[in-house]
Amino acid sequence: MHNKTIAELAQGLADGEFSSVELTQHFLQRIDELDSQYNSFITVTHEQALAEAKAADEIRAAGNAGKLTGIPMAHKDIFCTDGVLTTCGSKMLSNFTAPYDATVISNFKKVGMVSLGKTNMDEFAMGSSNETSYYGPSKNPWDLNAVPGGSSGGSAAAVAARLAPAATGTDTGGSIRQPAAFCGITGLKPTYGRVSRWGMIAYASSLDQGGPMARTAEDCALLMNEMAGFDPKDSTSLKKAVPDYTADLDKPLNGLRIGLPKEYFGEGLSAEMGDTIMAAVKEFEKLGATVQEISLPNTMLAIPAYYVIAPAEASSNLSRYDGVRFGHRCEEPVNLEDLYKRSRGEGFGKEVQRRILVGTYALSEGYYDAYYRKAQRIRRLIQQDFLNAFNEVDLIMGPTAPTPAFDLGSNTEDPVQMYMEDVYTLAVNLAGLPGISVPAGLINNRPVGLQILAGHFQEAQLLNAAHQFQSATSWHQLAPGAGQ
Repeated sequence: MHNKTIAELAQGLADGEFSSVELTQHFLQRIDELDSQYNSFITVTHEQALAEAKAADEIRAAGNAGKLTGIPMAHKDIFCTDGVLTTCGSKMLSNFTAPYDATVISNFKKVGMVSLGKTNMDEFAMGSSNETSYYGPSKNPWDLNAVPGGSSGGSAAAVAARLAPAATGTDTGGSIRQPAAFCGITGLKPTYGRVSRWGMIAYASSLDQGGPMARTAEDCALLMNEMAGFDPKDSTSLKKAVPDYTADLDKPLNGLRIGLPKEYFGEGLSAEMGDTIMAAVKEFEKLGATVQEISLPNTMLAIPAYYVIAPAEASSNLSRYDGVRFGHRCEEPVNLEDLYKRSRGEGFGKEVQRRILVGTYALSEGYYDAYYRKAQRIRRLIQQDFLNAFNEVDLIMGPTAPTPAFDLGSNTEDPVQMYMEDVYTLAVNLAGLPGISVPAGLINNRPVGLQILAGHFQEAQLLNAAHQFQSATSWHQLAPGAGQ
């Protein structure tokens, strides 16, 4: 059962091949047996999952089941989940049980999906490798010596290892797409404002966006049908009708115009990675698309702009963790100042502390104009680059990351090298655009992701292109050897 996609599992449930309880038990058993290798889950909710599965079977028996009723999935531990430990991968929240459901969680509950538990992640979503987690790094099911990517590394590893058919992720600078690429699965970062951020613990409020991670584009489309939509509780949510993301999956790609940014294929990209991506692009040409070179001249400015804006917003968002109201509190503080300082010093890991310090500095008097305001101007230039490009082409393609998954520990002492892993993904968040990563090959038995970008609210077009590619290739069907 674990090798079936969501679409196949939904059909199996509808045909009565198995019940939701049987399906859920199967995945819980796989997690219990195999996850010690991967460390992809922080919390596994056995009893709750089986209760939800039983309820889903009853809904189906009454004839009220929807497409996804009874399908199990996992959630990144950044989404508040009522009555379940919600840690954000941090010691700071290692004792925090959320008193409510994030909107994304409640949307899936409403249609009768089953939650298997909460997945591991970089602390407060700050990282590109899942190595900043207080709960230890997740490992890549394709190679246990490799990182699964970050920050949604646990979600990607769980889906790749077939411990869950799908998982939620969040993407601030590539945190859905890069781990999807490293683990050989499909990951969609929607347009900013398309999916509610309410109940999703904030890292950088103008960049964070939740999205689906699954084996195929079709599965991501099914999940997006439930995830997307306006939420009055979220001030960043946009009032725009939600299409049926599965409606255009089979639309032919004849006449589709694809742009290849010359900046994505230059210095820093290995010849092997470039060849693998170009082979994937040729598949689109076979399907009727045309390809042309384009330019996104401000691409290299995305990294410095992002690493001013995101830490600045993080320093503001994380100021609420003070050891007073909830979260980690130091032992026996001598006064209020000691309480604040030690609680935060003990509760936050090195990378989070680094970004808070950078962000506070960038926002401080005397430096605001030099750094933060300048970064926002660059952000506007980057957005304009994309708008200009989409006047010429329908989709933009390139590598999701400059390399396949790197080894655990190889970049931990060099933050700048770690940040460079996000060079192809950051700009998309700065511009608020949707992007998807799909499996497109292997290099030394480690997966390669093809990144596809579209204009604002063009998720359906992304999913259509990805689905057509997956109908013509079999990269998404490959499974890692470890633990299978």
